Formats: sequence, C-alpha cells, structure tokens
Amino acid sequence: MEKEKFHSIWRIVMEYGILTGSTLLLIVGVYFFKFPNHFSFGGVSGLAVVLSAVFPLSASTINMLVNVLLLVLGFLFLGRDFGIKTVYVTVLHSLGLQAMEIWFPMEKPITDQPLLELVFAILLPAFSAALLFNIGASSGGTDIIAMILRKHSSVNIGTALLIVDTTVTVAALFVFGIETGLYSILGLLAKSLVIDNVIESINTCKYFTIVCEHPEPICDFIHKNLHRGATLYHAEGSYTHGQKTVILTVMKRSQAVQLRNFVRIHEPHAFITITNSSEIIGKGFHGFN
Repeated sequence: MEKEKFHSIWRIVMEYGILTGSTLLLIVGVYFFKFPNHFSFGGVSGLAVVLSAVFPLSASTINMLVNVLLLVLGFLFLGRDFGIKTVYVTVLHSLGLQAMEIWFPMEKPITDQPLLELVFAILLPAFSAALLFNIGASSGGTDIIAMILRKHSSVNIGTALLIVDTTVTVAALFVFGIETGLYSILGLLAKSLVIDNVIESINTCKYFTIVCEHPEPICDFIHKNLHRGATLYHAEGSYTHGQKTVILTVMKRSQAVQLRNFVRIHEPHAFITITNSSEIIGKGFHGFN
C-alpha cells in the first residue's frame, strides 16, 4: 500500500514537473520571440499581440486579462469538467509572461533576423503544446473555448478554432503591415505541422516481430531486463515446414536497441522485423481516455 502511494505521489510530481517545464518553454517562445516581432499566428497570445497595438496595454497584460476571462467562462460553463492541469498551466503562463515583462523588459527583437526568430516562435510553443497534449493538458486560451463548444454545442470545433486563428492572423496584415502579416501566416501554417510531428515523435514505439526457434532466452530478456511483455505464436515455415515461434512485443526506442542487439547475439538466425508505431494503447503504455 505504501509502495502504491509512493508511486502515485511520484507520478503526480513528474506530471507537474513536465507541466511546469513545458509552460516555461511556452513563456520563453512567446515573450522573447513572438511578442517583440508582433507575430500573431492565432491563440490568445496572437490576439494579445494585435490588441496591444490598438490599446495602451502590453501584450503580456492583455494575454493575462483574456486568459482570466476564459478561465472564468470555463468554470461557469464546464464546472468540474474543467481540468486542473489546464488551470495550472494557464495561470503559470499568464503570471510568467507578467514576470518576464518586469525582469526582462524588451523594446525590440533579440536579433535583426525575423525569419530566425519566427522559427523559435513556432518551435518552442509547439514543442510545449505537444508535451502538454501528451499528458492530457493544454495551455488554456482558445483550448478552453474548444472545451466549452464541445460540451454545449454541435459546432465543428476544429473549423471554429481555425476561423478564430485565421482571423487573428489576417488582422496582423492590417495592423503591422504586409511583412509581419506574411510571417504570421507562415507561422500559422507551420504550427500545427510541428505540433503533430513532435507528438508523433514523442509517442513513437518499436513493434517487434521475431521469428525464431528458441524463444525462451529472448522472452526472459524481455521480461527481466526490459520489464515488458510479449505474445507468442507457434508457426510453421512454409518452405522447410520446420516449427518456429513468433514473438510479438512493443518497446520504447531506447529498449528496442537493447532487444535488437540481444537477439543478434543470442539468436543469430532469428528473423526480425521492426516497425514504428506512433500510438500504443494498453498496459505499460497509454490507457484509454
């Protein structure tokens, strides 16, 4: 019982460590690269960039005000369904941007290379968003609107959010000029691609199909050294009609290298196929949501 309690506490600590680290990445990407260059490719931070040019408030302040408003709407319309992780990230994100404004005031971009800064304005928040999505959280903002729409309407959420993001991005054309507007459009197009690829890369596992004559050493290595499971099938070779065993198992990438090397040394005549899988659902991997 004590062991289970320890693992439960450790899991929570790890989750909130990832939440905090991911949010810090988001803050750095938005404050140092997105705000100074007036990149406004969607989301609350993009809206804050546009509104800061119209109202006498900084982008960080507007970002915080809009996020507070969305948090209030979230509690009103979602109640208990409103995730504590999203609340934590939203509050930390808003306060972090305010703190950055006090500690590291910026009057101009870090470099005179807007394309270089656009890359970091896309990559850092996208990597952050991928980490957050991967543990069932989000950075709040327009994601809160999506949660409300999902619960209280039949509106196509993806289309609705795309319209909002596109509207904010196009507004940059009129507020900041054609060059910044085009950079923002490029950012909008690249953001979702980067997020999808990062999530897929994080979740990539190796699926093994091993055809061999002596499965016991391989299965022992899988169980005792890699702490994974396997499924066995008894098969027959189509040419020699010899009896074979097929081992099916899934590994994280680091473990896959160990298993491949072990099989090469201890069962050199085994036939191995290794394929990538971006999502595994089951014990030891992701559960059903």
